[in-house]
Amino acid sequence: MAGYHHGNLRDAILAGAVSVIACDGVAALSLRALAADIGVSHTAFRRHFGSREGVLNTLAVQGNLMLAEQLSGAAAVGGFIDVGVAYVRFALANPGHFAVMFRSDLLDNDDPELISARAESLAPLRDGVRALGAADPTAAEVAAWGVVHGVATLALNGSLQATDVEALARRALSQFNPLR
Repeated sequence: MAGYHHGNLRDAILAGAVSVIACDGVAALSLRALAADIGVSHTAFRRHFGSREGVLNTLAVQGNLMLAEQLSGAAAVGGFIDVGVAYVRFALANPGHFAVMFRSDLLDNDDPELISARAESLAPLRDGVRALGAADPTAAEVAAWGVVHGVATLALNGSLQATDVEALARRALSQFNPLR
């Protein structure tokens, strides 16, 4: 291993980490085991990430930026419900990222890049809720986020019996009325 050079170690570590997390959960992520799988020294990741928290932060930033792109695309062609369904679709398609993105206990929540990525990712959902004209926009945003995050989380952990989770999310969001 001493003379081995990995072509794109940073991306290989991130891809390996997101794969482990998607299959076995965050607790199963061992950078030592991941380095062995990739074929590099167990300290090689430190050059790019510094620590396990650095790997997780990078995945959270990456995930939030991916989510922002998906939600912005949905907002451009549809409304609030389409954005909410896109949130659920993202979670189902990216379980490794989704498992890390909202785990403040594992992340450096003061990291400016993470703060910015989180704000960018939730902006389309926030904007969609605000366009509905809720009397209490903050409470309506939390309620809407709770609906889509809840549906996504329940689907990912196998608690939903629905075969079409996106259709279920669409129906759940159609019940959302912040003007009541």
